[in-house]
Amino acid sequence: MLKTFDLVLIGVMTATAAVTYTIKHRAELKLEEVHRLEAEIKLEKDTIDLLKADWALQSQPNRLERLVKAYNEELKLQPTESTALVHAKELPMLKSEVPVPDVTEAKASAKGATVASAKGAPDTKGVQATAKAQPIPVPAPRGEAEDADQIETGSVEE
Repeated sequence: MLKTFDLVLIGVMTATAAVTYTIKHRAELKLEEVHRLEAEIKLEKDTIDLLKADWALQSQPNRLERLVKAYNEELKLQPTESTALVHAKELPMLKSEVPVPDVTEAKASAKGATVASAKGAPDTKGVQATAKAQPIPVPAPRGEAEDADQIETGSVEE
């Protein structure tokens, strides 16, 4: 006859086997997902390589020259002048980089200026507000001596 302890051990073994099977099944599903993702990554890399090769063919100078000659009357293309090329540092700032004035200080200084001028007192708040204002940056001038050894290519990357 089976004792109670034997029944408990059989139950624990059955539960352990079920948990082990569940963990193994989940691991196999994750492994299949990893293989699927690796296949997708390989497909994307192959697609990128194919697109790079296609771009190399499409941007060949001989091909572009033939297209320019064929569509010259329609497009009326002209060569780019060297004065039309700029460096990235010569471009104006982006709107996101422009310093934003503090609206609350401007309103407070404007109110203080009107009250002070009405009373005949010197405008101290307006002076503080203008001292905190940041000057608008100006692009650096392009020097002839700067980068004299480099050839300008028209690229804005540095």
